[in-house]
Amino acid sequence: MGIVSLFADITHEGARSLIGPYLGLLGASATVVGFVSGLGEFIGYSLRLLTGYLSDKTRRYWLFTFLGYTMDLFAVPLLALAGRWEVAAILIIMERTGKAIRKPSKDTLISYAAKNVGTGKGFAIAEVLDQIGAVSGPLILSLILLFRPAEELGNYKFAFGVLLIPALITLILLAISRLNFPQPEKFEIKEEKVSTQGLTKSYWLYLVAISLIAAGFADFPLLAFHFQKMNILSSSVIPFLYAIAMGVDAISSLIFGFFYDKVGILSLILASSLSLLFSPFSFLSNSVLIITLGVVLWGIGMGAQESILKSVVADLVNKEKRGTAYGFFNAIFGLFWFVGSATMGILYDYSVVSLVVFSIILEGSAVITLLILKTKLQKA
Repeated sequence: MGIVSLFADITHEGARSLIGPYLGLLGASATVVGFVSGLGEFIGYSLRLLTGYLSDKTRRYWLFTFLGYTMDLFAVPLLALAGRWEVAAILIIMERTGKAIRKPSKDTLISYAAKNVGTGKGFAIAEVLDQIGAVSGPLILSLILLFRPAEELGNYKFAFGVLLIPALITLILLAISRLNFPQPEKFEIKEEKVSTQGLTKSYWLYLVAISLIAAGFADFPLLAFHFQKMNILSSSVIPFLYAIAMGVDAISSLIFGFFYDKVGILSLILASSLSLLFSPFSFLSNSVLIITLGVVLWGIGMGAQESILKSVVADLVNKEKRGTAYGFFNAIFGLFWFVGSATMGILYDYSVVSLVVFSIILEGSAVITLLILKTKLQKA
């Protein structure tokens, strides 16, 4: 599944590196970019509440994974046909919807194997493979924009069209995965006591922490929009910078994931503490060096979100309720990502400094909440 994610992320993250500037070229404002990015994440995350419950209810994890991948992978190359920002916005939301259909099931499938080797390590290895694709996609698109002799908007459309190739490869690899591992739940060989009660208080406190993380963490399209609007970076360099962030994401997820198996939630606290400074470095400087440092810190935060956040859920919830737990987790995360993204888009049009203050306060509050959770888990 990590290899499947590798090719899927060539498609997803390649597109994501250009969505902000592309919407800008199609006539969208910063408020629109922030709103569309946030709405896509909100729909993509909130729908997981339903798909997570249904996957647990039906145990058809592979079916949901196939349906979701098919929808989100084909939405990306269709961006090449968008002539208006409204059409592009619909396709962006469609891609996020497909991800919502597959994500709880995919995470549950991976959690079975991860439990057998260590949840931090298992999700970290899957994330590293995922991020190889996340680095490759933006690099491929960066090269297309750099060398293809055409007007700028045409370059973007051609770049999105090229992403059809890794999308098709992903679906072929997914079919191979299904044939080789039809019942991955057998990987979780440890017998667990089945709880008859609801999700624990620790789980709900954890949701408070991840809500604050989501609300204060700017989506990359807004960062890219800022870099282009301020003429800090050229169109061909922005995807390259995103590739750097994805590389940092991969390395940090591996380091903090392995660290998580040793020290638990302290690993997430350290990663979140580092990443909370991404906003002042990214938004308040015209220095390419400082901006790059901000994007590196942003990548550390993404690495934690993609690996450790899911590892904690696997350890707090037994396997019979894990699809539902991932659904709640993703729905709450997406809701607050939407609220935060929309708010930061509005704040950006008003004052960049207010955006930075907003981000730091929320990310700092998340760290404090995680410290409270750590104390509670130690007493349990």
